[in-house]
Amino acid sequence: MDLVYKVGHTFSALLLLLLTGPLLMFLTGSVTFDRDWRNASNEAMGTAPDPATTAEAIIQVYGARTYNWRGAFAVHTWISVKRQDAPSFVTYEVIGWNLHRLGTSLVKRGGPPDRRWYGNEPEVIGEIRGPEVEGMIDRLEKAAAEYPYHDQYLTWPGPNSNTFTAFMGRALPELKLDLPPTAIGKDYIGDKFIDSSPSGTGWQVSFFGLAGIMFAAEEGLEINILGLSIGLDPIDLAIKFPGFGRYTPFES
Repeated sequence: MDLVYKVGHTFSALLLLLLTGPLLMFLTGSVTFDRDWRNASNEAMGTAPDPATTAEAIIQVYGARTYNWRGAFAVHTWISVKRQDAPSFVTYEVIGWNLHRLGTSLVKRGGPPDRRWYGNEPEVIGEIRGPEVEGMIDRLEKAAAEYPYHDQYLTWPGPNSNTFTAFMGRALPELKLDLPPTAIGKDYIGDKFIDSSPSGTGWQVSFFGLAGIMFAAEEGLEINILGLSIGLDPIDLAIKFPGFGRYTPFES
């Protein structure tokens, strides 16, 4: 009985730790429930580079809180590219309902890359510019075509939109893509169990995205428990929490 009590106590403490971040998102009003997906805004924020005045090739990775209560736990991510002198961006992302409509979760669309996601503001997670980016876009297009889970989608623990973005990050290590701990699904690597981290600067071990560990120069140390990430980034002096995201106590 004593062992059962200790196991139960440990599990309860762990569960409380994992849910503290999402609970704070609810209590602080960072997640709203009064938004109807049918009329939620998808307008561009106007913060992305204007192709009319920006000639250089660009790759950007964006993330925004997911719709409704899921936003307390996770973000939705996507990757956008603009070739040298191109008149517009092209965005690649995975969307679950697209799988049911068209038989593939992978979406390729034109237009502004900084659109709201169900009303939620996006932020830039990663970016790279310059003449060398043109060749990277060639590789990106090839990697998108080879994404192995385009005919599968699971909100949790993956494969989902963040699984796709992590896959693209591994294909483009020059991005050094450090996805936030709220990018649930980034740790889903199928049945390989070990792979490079999304940034390409280290390694991760994962059991179908449900449990694992990552250690990389860019991401730092992350522990994945039930798809939720807790971690420490010693370079940026950041602590990573489920739901809440990154916390940098010494940032001015």
